[in-house]
Amino acid sequence: MDFTTVRPGQLSIIANDFDARPMSFVQDGDRQGYEPAVARAVSEALGLVPVWFDCPPEAFYPTLSTGDYDVVWFSQAITQDRRAWADFTRPYGRFDEAVLVREDSPIHTLEDLAGKRLGSLAGSSPLILTEALPDLEWVPFEGADHTRPTLLTALGQGAIDALVGDALLLLTAEADTTSLRVAFQIPTQHPFGIGVLPGNRELLEALNQAINQLIMNGTLAKLWAQWIPYKPFPF
Repeated sequence: MDFTTVRPGQLSIIANDFDARPMSFVQDGDRQGYEPAVARAVSEALGLVPVWFDCPPEAFYPTLSTGDYDVVWFSQAITQDRRAWADFTRPYGRFDEAVLVREDSPIHTLEDLAGKRLGSLAGSSPLILTEALPDLEWVPFEGADHTRPTLLTALGQGAIDALVGDALLLLTAEADTTSLRVAFQIPTQHPFGIGVLPGNRELLEALNQAINQLIMNGTLAKLWAQWIPYKPFPF
């Protein structure tokens, strides 16, 4: 397979060390979760070593544009806005959105969000909510304040009324406490893909072939079952 990477023998991955379990987190200096596991399997299939470079989510695509990295790989729903910055592989997962609230919150449905203050997880794209309720009040969190612990604290203390993001991450947060609950899930099944530096068609095709191979031989299903056993494998 004929392709090139920025650093020979390596796949240079723009990501973040945020705790986004079960998708991605760093423990004892080692990256764990579904996405790092898939990145290792894909890289092995291509004869590459994955190397992660941490970057604030709002800088993911400008950083990719420098040409110093190969891909953005961190819970990226494939959207039209992101397609303006990167070419995307076929999906390696499909995920729903969810809304997390305090246990005593009156929020139970989409309509209940009207007039409420919302926060969103770093890297998430609450597409359905913004389309259904375009006048929602989003409370800005940037950089280090965009992390799950900071947002959960803001929710618990009442600085925001609800937290919107990937259902997997918010279900995990719900399981970790008795003071928060998932108000509802939205079965969006957003496709998540790897954002590749535009113009590197050979690498894009190689990544697609590797993902297809992992689906065909059952590896992707095994990794999904290991990290996300409570959701059906989407492929």
